[in-house]
Amino acid sequence: MSETREHRLKRLSMRSMRRGIKEMDIILSRYAELRLSGLDDAALDRYDALLSENDQDLYQWVSGQKPPPEPLRDLISDISEVAFQR
Repeated sequence: MSETREHRLKRLSMRSMRRGIKEMDIILSRYAELRLSGLDDAALDRYDALLSENDQDLYQWVSGQKPPPEPLRDLISDISEVAFQR
């Protein structure tokens, strides 16, 4: 049985809010609130995969302390834009 889009968006939103560090809770929950509903299925797949990454790494990528891996670069850039209003 496949997951409905509505259920998937709720699941990804919850995973965005329940991270390991508070900074990523704030950054990803804001991103989820503003962007998830507008993403297509392929972009949701990438976001879902991103949520499996370590919070310390994610924070360093989003804050620009370290460059993100190439496959995540565009998504991290979009998250940074939302988080830091660039």
